[in-house]
Amino acid sequence: MGKQKTKKIITKRIRVTKKGKLLRHQGFRRHLNAKKSSKRKRALKKQIELTGYYAKKIKKALGR
Repeated sequence: MGKQKTKKIITKRIRVTKKGKLLRHQGFRRHLNAKKSSKRKRALKKQIELTGYYAKKIKKALGR
């Protein structure tokens, strides 16, 4: 049985920390920003942690 290949698009979108947590960028920041508050746009800059079902699936796709 061969090796499992890593899904390359996931490696570009998701960062894995030293402790194995998965971080991703948030959406809703590309356009229509004039009506969004500065506070909201600042909050959307931050990366958030993936948890639960999706985290398990993505770790598997990353080969971890």
